[in-house]
Amino acid sequence: MKKNILIFFFLMLFALSVSAQNLNSPNGNLSLSFKLTEAGEPVYQLSYKNKIVIKESKMGFEIKNQPALLKGFTVLEIKNSEKNETWNPVWGEVKTIRNNYKESAVTLEQILASEVFSPSAGSSDAKKITRKITIRFRLFDDGLGFRYEFPVQDELKYFTVNDEKTGFNLTGDHKTFWIPGDYDSNEYAYTTSKLSEVDATVSKKINEIAFRTPFADNAVQTPLIMKSNDGLYLNIHEAALVNYPAMYLMVDRKNFDLTTHLAPNAVGSAAFLQTPANTPWRTVIVSDKATDILASKMILNLNEPSKIKDTSWIKPQKMIGVWWEMHVGKASWNYSDVNNIKLDETDWKSLKPNGKHGANTANVKRYVDFAAKNNIDGVLVEGWNTGWEDWFGNWKEEVFDFVTSYPDFDVKELQNYAAARKVKLIMHHETSGSASNYERRLDEAFRFMKANGYDAVKTGYVGKIVPRGEFHDGQMMVNHYTHVAQTAAKYKIMIDSHESVRPTGLQRTYPNWLASEAARGNEFNAWSVGNPPEHETILPFTRLMGGSMDYTPGIFEIKMSYYDAKKTEQVHTTLAKQLALYVTMYSPLQMAADLPENYEKKMDAFQFIRDVAVDWDDTKILEAEPGDFITMARKAKNKDEWFIGAITDENSRTADASLNFLAPNKQYVAAIYGDAKDADWQNNPMAYEIKSYLVNAQTTLKIALAKGGGAAVSIKIASVDDLKKFKNYSN
Repeated sequence: MKKNILIFFFLMLFALSVSAQNLNSPNGNLSLSFKLTEAGEPVYQLSYKNKIVIKESKMGFEIKNQPALLKGFTVLEIKNSEKNETWNPVWGEVKTIRNNYKESAVTLEQILASEVFSPSAGSSDAKKITRKITIRFRLFDDGLGFRYEFPVQDELKYFTVNDEKTGFNLTGDHKTFWIPGDYDSNEYAYTTSKLSEVDATVSKKINEIAFRTPFADNAVQTPLIMKSNDGLYLNIHEAALVNYPAMYLMVDRKNFDLTTHLAPNAVGSAAFLQTPANTPWRTVIVSDKATDILASKMILNLNEPSKIKDTSWIKPQKMIGVWWEMHVGKASWNYSDVNNIKLDETDWKSLKPNGKHGANTANVKRYVDFAAKNNIDGVLVEGWNTGWEDWFGNWKEEVFDFVTSYPDFDVKELQNYAAARKVKLIMHHETSGSASNYERRLDEAFRFMKANGYDAVKTGYVGKIVPRGEFHDGQMMVNHYTHVAQTAAKYKIMIDSHESVRPTGLQRTYPNWLASEAARGNEFNAWSVGNPPEHETILPFTRLMGGSMDYTPGIFEIKMSYYDAKKTEQVHTTLAKQLALYVTMYSPLQMAADLPENYEKKMDAFQFIRDVAVDWDDTKILEAEPGDFITMARKAKNKDEWFIGAITDENSRTADASLNFLAPNKQYVAAIYGDAKDADWQNNPMAYEIKSYLVNAQTTLKIALAKGGGAAVSIKIASVDDLKKFKNYSN
């Protein structure tokens, strides 16, 4: 009898180890299956509306100097739970976010060996040597998130991950929008191809400032958006990237399989961990509607709540800046043209100025005056501090000290001047890639900021990383970016990071981290082949899935020949599309990027930038297709005002915008900032027209978009005078 019980027990244990565990999303559209193979390999599968999206895919790790965490597992425990709650972000695209999921936490045990030992003379015992890991799955209505968790244990107390081997085995040769897996740069234009045609050498040719060759020709970055032949949209990314390297996807072109790969550190491994520890969440967002992909808040939901208790000082805002004039060649960051300057041994006042330095007191005052007149909250000033003469590409440990200004930049005078006009100056900290130098000087730099009235800083990481051998996307730098945000919070400082790792929703945890660049921004249009017209229709499906982007829209002087007749570069949009980007390219820190004098020539168009909000109560994705077009509407925070942005690629088209989101039984005025009839991004990009109409919840706007064009619409409650002045909209 006792023998039969033991046999039954082991049969049940074996069944638990290999049988599938199923989980359904709250609305039932998504279903997850998890099991162990006969070899004890963890395998998951994901389906959407009974269609397989991710085929059976293996999971696990390669561990340095230890057996891999790939097979030989049994299931110890399965805990199922669910949650349905709402929470309010400090700032964002919507006022309230629903966090509704079903969860399954599967704890696995891997037996390495059984040892016989003698704790005392004349006795013996057996000790089982095991390693444990928990895979936590969360299934939402819009997608799947899962992560690996390592509890405290002797065999994994301290360990080194050589690489992660999570698979995403796809069902076909999907249409894919991708950039190559460069550890140091994500500033690429996107390539659109079948998955079987992914080849990073294509994108290398159009990337001007990548610092390293991508590690392999079949590796791509996330967020990755794909469209299957049967019309399903898939977005693969990660959430809550903390103490771990960024994830890339290795592409098996023949089998359409993706496998994770991690950015390495200076010694060639990926991550040093100490238990308890966990990885970031791996995310798969799925829908048969492209608009649902853009509306997903799953990545935010997978991040921890704010660690900042008092968030009253965190303020979304608009800014202008001493910035674009350097990109177009009108001004310089550096004060002098002398090279090989030593940071602590230079008498800056003795240097001969070059006559083009942009961040001088008089010029900054001009920007402050423009901001004060036009409802602009802040003025970013780049090139104010010493060190720009010898900063780029030299791999130097120390270039900037972040507290010493050039002789023509009067810190105190400008502080008083801006404060008197109720404008905030925004600091700039370019590190030239030397994270070690910045960390040493961080507290001093933030104290300097607070003493001189700065509440926000734009950080930059152009160049190779110091310490040498580290990468922008490696574990060390991921920890650095988080450390900067944490330290900034202590001083009540907001962060806008450039050349940093791509966001993964950490703005929920650190809401002072307002924005990042982490992609190919608008400045490429000033001095390179530029961004193709489709670029802005792809970024919301890729880069912006993880968080807001400081794209720097609002360029009115489109062709760079305006500054130099020899230049052929230009912005690859119409002027109206530049306005639309304030709605479609989300950021709580939006820059009016052009020069004040260029805006002053077109103040009727600039009115939209004056009016558009930067914080929102609601967002409606009206229509979208990656690489082709996007139309979306947003409701301003605590106001009955809506703003619409519609953009297209290189093709002209008509945007359809139903206004059924407006309050019923109310009349509004819609001011439409659109492309003129003869507008074209190449031949006539600055041709626009502004028309105003009465609209209501029954209205559907049909707006013609030029090639590479767009339209921006502001919608406000109609006054008595408006009802007399404007006509009803009709198609």
